[in-house]
Amino acid sequence: MYISKKEIQVSYADTDMMGIIYHANYLKWFELGRTQLIEDVGYSYAEMEKSGYCAPVLKIEITYKKPIRYGERVMVETWIEENHGLKTTYGYHVVNGEGDLCAFGTTRHAVVRKDNFKPVQFMKYFPGWFQKYEEIKKK
Repeated sequence: MYISKKEIQVSYADTDMMGIIYHANYLKWFELGRTQLIEDVGYSYAEMEKSGYCAPVLKIEITYKKPIRYGERVMVETWIEENHGLKTTYGYHVVNGEGDLCAFGTTRHAVVRKDNFKPVQFMKYFPGWFQKYEEIKKK
């Protein structure tokens, strides 16, 4: 299983009134991790969109374990949890500089046509990309 790593620069604007990272920012970090994984394996989400397709989020699950504060280092680890003909599930860990697991979760995506949002088979429309995910996914 391949795990992509993306370091996140935590900004003061990411915090809430309690002085911890606002919960919705973790979803943004998941997206940054997913984009990094895609680039790591040689593909481009922007190119997918230019070709008339996109992969919207169908489902998100996240569990918060430990707060992150401004000034801490953060690493997002991303991998392919499941990969099917129509849906791909990405797994995530958000880890602080001490190596503590602060949050974990998954996002599920499907490839759709941008013009009408009708789903298409990932393995048929992007066979090389699909195959690469098969090679690196969680066993």
